[in-house]
Amino acid sequence: MSATHDDSGTVPPRRSERGVAELFIDLVRESSRLFRQEIALAHAELEAKLGQLGTGAVAMAVGGLIIYAGFLAVLLAAGLGLALLLQPWLAALIVGTVTIIVGTIIAFMGKRMFGSGTLVPERMLRSLRKDVECIRGQVR
Repeated sequence: MSATHDDSGTVPPRRSERGVAELFIDLVRESSRLFRQEIALAHAELEAKLGQLGTGAVAMAVGGLIIYAGFLAVLLAAGLGLALLLQPWLAALIVGTVTIIVGTIIAFMGKRMFGSGTLVPERMLRSLRKDVECIRGQVR
């Protein structure tokens, strides 16, 4: 049976022969490593959420511009309608109204991306809960 050596060249004691102090040191080391991993997970998750928010902001801006264009068309239609009281104003009014509806739909789609739970790092929280349960199990 061959023994494995650690960095100092000595044979480390078997797990059952390790002292409480060594076990505590291992716990601190592993807890520190786990904490760094959880921070990295939170960072990655928040970056993804911020990207999603950026997409929502762009959709809202595009929707706002389309609504504005529709508003201008409706104003043009109202002006043409009052001036002529003929078919060209009706066409412009229909185009303006449809444009406003499309712009409103796009803006609300962008707004939905800003939901209340959008920035919550859910995977990290689930992982932290599992870690706490595991540590509690090890302490018992």
